[in-house]
Amino acid sequence: MQDLSLIRKTLRKKRRLLTTFDQRQAAQRVLSKLKQIPKFQHARSIGIYLDAFGEIQTQQIIEECFHLNKKVYLPLICNMNQQLVWIHITPSQYRNKRFAKHRLGMLEPMSTRGTHVSNLDLLLIPLLACDRLGSRIGMGGGFYDRTLAQAKRKPYRLGLAHHFQLSDTSFKRAPWDQALDGLITPEISLHFKR
Repeated sequence: MQDLSLIRKTLRKKRRLLTTFDQRQAAQRVLSKLKQIPKFQHARSIGIYLDAFGEIQTQQIIEECFHLNKKVYLPLICNMNQQLVWIHITPSQYRNKRFAKHRLGMLEPMSTRGTHVSNLDLLLIPLLACDRLGSRIGMGGGFYDRTLAQAKRKPYRLGLAHHFQLSDTSFKRAPWDQALDGLITPEISLHFKR
């Protein structure tokens, strides 16, 4: 049996050790690969996270979405059901940092009215680890899994990760785990078969 807490601890530490330069380079390379993916090119509404814990930084991706006139949606944790709702954010809201800090440490948009994940074309998802079959290990809160499990129509789910987060060892998938459709690291782009 895989020790998920050990995997999470090891990879969180590895992410924290990345330099600012490493993070910036990784973000640029991921954006370059993302722009080549048809699912991104054709998506009109994109759900994306605000990086907070050493994930692939998303500022350049968000700005590129604005530049391409794509609608950007940020996640907000709904306290009633511990699922994510998606808040549409304008360039001025984003650039003026209209966010509140959640108790878990990440920033969230300041709004209570959001849209359901089913309304998004593309969902860019953070992760701690992913195997070559699309099984994702997150931070442990289960927010993305719960949200996607309730979706009638699922957007294309694309994980963003540093290359060391891609595992050659397959992870055991629990019945509630929501697999990715694809993964981008600074080195490669993968599409997983369903």
